[in-house]
Amino acid sequence: MKRSRWNWLWMAAIVAVAGVNIPAVQAQSAPMVRVQQGMIRGKWSKDHAVRKFLGIPYAQPPVGDLRWRPPVPAKDWSGVLNATAFGYRCMQPYIYTDMRFRDPGTSENCLTLNVWAPKVKPGQKLPVMVWIYGGGFLAGTTSEPRQDGTHLAHKGVIVVSMNYRLGIFGYFAGSGLAAESPHHAAGNYGLMDQQAAIRWVHDNIARFDGNPNEVTIFGESAGSISVSSQIAAPGSKGLFIRAIGESGGAFGNLAYPPLKNAEQASDAFALRAFGTDDIAKLRAIPAKVLQKAEMNPAYGPGYFWPDVDGYFLPESPAAIYAQGDQAHVPVLGGSNRDEGTAQVVFKKPLPTLASMRAFAKNEFGSKAEEFLSVYKADNDAQALRAMEDYSGDAFIAYSTWAWQNAQKQTSGEPVYRYYFALPSPGDPHHPAAMGAFHSDDIEYVFGTLNSRLGAHWRPEDYRLSKQMVDYWTNFAKTGNPNGKGLPQWPQWDAADRWQVMHLDATSVAQPSYRRQRYEFLKTQWSHTNLQRYREKAMPTGK
Repeated sequence: MKRSRWNWLWMAAIVAVAGVNIPAVQAQSAPMVRVQQGMIRGKWSKDHAVRKFLGIPYAQPPVGDLRWRPPVPAKDWSGVLNATAFGYRCMQPYIYTDMRFRDPGTSENCLTLNVWAPKVKPGQKLPVMVWIYGGGFLAGTTSEPRQDGTHLAHKGVIVVSMNYRLGIFGYFAGSGLAAESPHHAAGNYGLMDQQAAIRWVHDNIARFDGNPNEVTIFGESAGSISVSSQIAAPGSKGLFIRAIGESGGAFGNLAYPPLKNAEQASDAFALRAFGTDDIAKLRAIPAKVLQKAEMNPAYGPGYFWPDVDGYFLPESPAAIYAQGDQAHVPVLGGSNRDEGTAQVVFKKPLPTLASMRAFAKNEFGSKAEEFLSVYKADNDAQALRAMEDYSGDAFIAYSTWAWQNAQKQTSGEPVYRYYFALPSPGDPHHPAAMGAFHSDDIEYVFGTLNSRLGAHWRPEDYRLSKQMVDYWTNFAKTGNPNGKGLPQWPQWDAADRWQVMHLDATSVAQPSYRRQRYEFLKTQWSHTNLQRYREKAMPTGK
């Protein structure tokens, strides 16, 4: 060691005399951090401004007897753990063609997280943003290039993302599981994974120069639904102080079923697929066999979803929020203009004014005229747009509003609402006709537009991305998205006429004209309707 250091000094002296400048970053060694379980070694970003620690275990592999159990903290390790590559993504089918991965593949051994931490001054402690990915609780991972935390970390925050169990591995709720549980609960293992990762952040992030008392959780689609659930979960209280939700909430037509319903559906699936609902036998089935059965429509419905289990969620999120028992934290959130457009514009025949009126009567019966008064249309072109709006609301936009409205009503904390409106320029996976489609916002938030292959970005895209990065990181730092050089974003409340920030080529806050639509839907979707989600969400969206 002494010889190599001496050689380095001699080399530096020689090249300095020769007039060659050596960047100081070349002398930096790999970043090292000791977490509770042991020492880890990371790597530097290309500009040596951000430390990256990838694939850190936060829980034991949920295999064997740990399948379908709450996560167990990771064991200590000896030596130095090499945290320079993403861990396995959790078991999942390949159903979203726009997902790209930088990990070794799928495995049940997948409960890892990643940390992007900028260099700091001595004694400095940075705010933390913990990302929860989307994918319908069926797919997704932290290794996607569009969700890379490097750019956000350059803005003076630490970014963390975790893998969590999906599909049948994360949300199977057979009655045998509740019987063996000391809490008489089943399902929600993926949500518990998220909570365990957030707790790991709370316990360890100071070692990365983060402030454990200044954590913001944020997510998109199923990740946003998860954020709304973590706010409701008693076990998550105190682990974060702010939250961001992009397109999704566990409310209205996306509300979770009660445990009894989830048990019945899971037992019926297991009996059809494997001829048994015995948990010990099901735990012995290879992971790939379980996943194949999950995707076989002959055993359907094989779409597993969180439930109101009486433990992680003592009551439904809607009931918890109504009572004011959720975490009282500031929330920033919203949805995209064209969440459900693809489900309309790529189907034939296109809606007309006549077909829209027939739909209203069939779907809402005596309330048809009320529907037509809030989804206004006087001709076929307007009817097409109105049905695009309704499709997006029915898919996910309404549930987002219902969650954030509930938080506003009972938390006493600020809520900032947005409407992502800039139409996409189009790419091989998302034709321009999809507009500002579901999940379109991810690259803007992370400052990773160039990770989307085949997209021809415009100046306005880069401008909007810069604005959103600033809004999101400002909120994580202060609880307020506003800052120097940004269009003013007022709070979302009656005093400000329920103004919503329209994120567009020219971003501006405007009073929401959609509130009437959502108030109408609130009267129609006060109960669980998962079938609506399965029909509308699964073909195209995360």
